[in-house]
Amino acid sequence: MNNAANQREVYMKAAANFFDRASAQAEEGDLLAAGSFILKGLDQERRAGIVGPQVLQLIKPRS
Repeated sequence: MNNAANQREVYMKAAANFFDRASAQAEEGDLLAAGSFILKGLDQERRAGIVGPQVLQLIKPRS
């Protein structure tokens, strides 16, 4: 479980880095690059959300 927490932290730090880079690019006027960094940051946040054990639909509904 500790490994999952560490991996989640790595993903969140990468996301923050991408968002900072997006902000810098937007301030310079390069909105295309800023948008690209935002998408990369969102992908890292998504990855952070799915780290760890996954629960599958194990309970079958009664017929």
